[in-house]
Amino acid sequence: MTEHPPSKHTEDCGPHSRSDRARAPQVSDSAFERAAAIFRAAGDLARLRHLHELDAGERCVTDLAEASGTNLSTLSQQLRVLHAQRVVKRRREGKHIFYSLADDHVRELIRAALDHAGESSTFTPSPQKSSPKSNNKKRKKP
Repeated sequence: MTEHPPSKHTEDCGPHSRSDRARAPQVSDSAFERAAAIFRAAGDLARLRHLHELDAGERCVTDLAEASGTNLSTLSQQLRVLHAQRVVKRRREGKHIFYSLADDHVRELIRAALDHAGESSTFTPSPQKSSPKSNNKKRKKP
């Protein structure tokens, strides 16, 4: 776990002494790394749409492909990423594979993210940064 030295500027934060402030619970570095991996897996737009679809309940891969308009090969790769991070679980029934959200934590996370995103009526995405190649072009001297 990473220890951070006390801030030199605590007296600038307000009238409360440092001991009066609530502290965040201790979290291991591995838990932070795992959480970041979960956010990366869920952070892809297509995978997030699949998670939203699975919030309604278990789905067969074929049904997910039809609902999303994704071919089976691409969908399989996307679900593999989610399964590797334990965000979804799968079960086989004969030749069919069914996926569902791994647990209520995932369900709450997806719902909270989408609810929060829906509340932000003033949100405007940042303009896309230009690619590094376009910035490195040499200008002709006059």
